[in-house]
Amino acid sequence: MPRYLAWKDFVASGAGKTDLERLKKVNEFFNRTTTFGDDSVVWGQSDYWATPLETLGKGAGDCEDFVIAKYYTLQLVGVPAEKLRLTYVHARTGASSATPTQAHMVLAYYGEPDDEPLVLDNLVGDVRLASRRPDLSPVFSFNAQGIFSGASNKEIAPAVGAGRLSRWEDLLKRTRAEGF
Repeated sequence: MPRYLAWKDFVASGAGKTDLERLKKVNEFFNRTTTFGDDSVVWGQSDYWATPLETLGKGAGDCEDFVIAKYYTLQLVGVPAEKLRLTYVHARTGASSATPTQAHMVLAYYGEPDDEPLVLDNLVGDVRLASRRPDLSPVFSFNAQGIFSGASNKEIAPAVGAGRLSRWEDLLKRTRAEGF
């Protein structure tokens, strides 16, 4: 309950005057108040996409849960949804380009459609331009408007329908039921 109340106060504050201020404050809020935990430990299942309220309630989640909470919170504080994309990436686990990668999700912000995105991540505290994150290789990104190739603006499919992103479709229904 204290996390939820702190979040409500945070949202009510508007979290900043510019989009960049909002991005930084929302990223910091969730990175500070949420503990990373594997879905099998936090939710008792292999892959679960939590709503923002579920993540706040548990105070823990995996990378998707951080991204989802940031995505919805940024919209509540005034960042347009079309500027935000949940981005599936391969993240290098070491300093060398030859090190193994793991599946990861980050939130990307596009100030303008053709801008280089800013990246919000639970693994890195500050908001950085994508070019300052050479450890990440985008595979695809999506939001409520569509699914996009890599980090580009090339839409490859609608975001919902035909079971394309079933966890996303399920999440959209659950967040609507929670009033988002």
